[in-house]
Amino acid sequence: MKIAIVCYPTFGGSGVVATELGIALAERGHEIHFITYKQPVRLELLGNNIHFHEVHVPEYALFHYQPYELALSSKLVDTVKFYGIELLHVHYAIPHAYAGYMAKKMLQEEGIFIPMITTLHGTDITLVGKHPFYKPAVTFSINKSDVVTSVSDALKKSTLETFAIEKEIEVIPNFIDTSKYKQDYTDCQRSLMANDDERIITHISNFRKVKRIPDVISVFHKIQKEIPAKLIMVGEGPEKEFAEQQCDDLGIKEKVVFLGNSTEIDRILCFSDLFLLPSESESFGLAALEAMINKVAVISSNTGGIPEVNKQGVSGYLADVGDVDEMAEKALEILKKDEILEKFKENAFKMASKYDILNILPMYEEIYEKAFKYRFKNTY
Repeated sequence: MKIAIVCYPTFGGSGVVATELGIALAERGHEIHFITYKQPVRLELLGNNIHFHEVHVPEYALFHYQPYELALSSKLVDTVKFYGIELLHVHYAIPHAYAGYMAKKMLQEEGIFIPMITTLHGTDITLVGKHPFYKPAVTFSINKSDVVTSVSDALKKSTLETFAIEKEIEVIPNFIDTSKYKQDYTDCQRSLMANDDERIITHISNFRKVKRIPDVISVFHKIQKEIPAKLIMVGEGPEKEFAEQQCDDLGIKEKVVFLGNSTEIDRILCFSDLFLLPSESESFGLAALEAMINKVAVISSNTGGIPEVNKQGVSGYLADVGDVDEMAEKALEILKKDEILEKFKENAFKMASKYDILNILPMYEEIYEKAFKYRFKNTY
């Protein structure tokens, strides 16, 4: 099947999932075309089954904000016609589903009928989508999709509560390729990050307010008072500068390492003992899943889809959003004794293995077959 995938090409969860999905589909013989404004960060190789088409947005003085949706929809039309694309899979309701629908309508004028799948990932619903400026467009885009999927039961529930949705939403969880995590790095030298007696705590995100970066620092501050520890902060974003200042104010800056963005998350996580995810909102918690597959225990908030991934008392612990005392207490419960830490690490790996891409990929292929039937219906 010839499939066009539209996503954000950044380090965020939706872009990572969309890219990994496309790569896996290509390995199963599908022809995949990524369409976005730059090559996705996880897309390293192009070939006979994997293609990338860049969306160029010409700059005109007339526009205060350049019309990406217009450029994207036009690029979709051209790509569908030139390559004979049979199915469109957009990740994120806006602007991608909105642009996808406009492309469908333009193609329909030429007698080309292409089905569109929209996958909801989180902030397109929980943050951006709820804004009154965007809510009508989000509702319209979802309802005009042929098939709609959500990455968690929690996100599905939130979507149905927030918008007047007329479509069925099918839950297909995020996934991980367990074959890439073999724990056999010969260059995984822990001493590069911490002393032998120090526990390593890690946080990975885009450093936005929703990630509650101050809580990460506060939890670590409490941990390091009780046991020797280092904190590894991975990512870039608006809260990073404040986090660095917070560490300085607390007198712990020598115990915190800010690494910036990285394409080698697994190499970083292989050092780690504990992962902190105290987010205000998470539709799924992909960062936690990536930590768990690397045998890292998780301390997280209990919001959104995180409890579907991080199981209380098994792979880690959950606490109410903002309860840094509870998070620190549970973190120390895991970290203080080697045998307890090892038990949580093994449990985390077992839980994450359930989300292997080989278990999830057939669910998407089944959805594609369902959506493909719409290609032969002039009911757009």
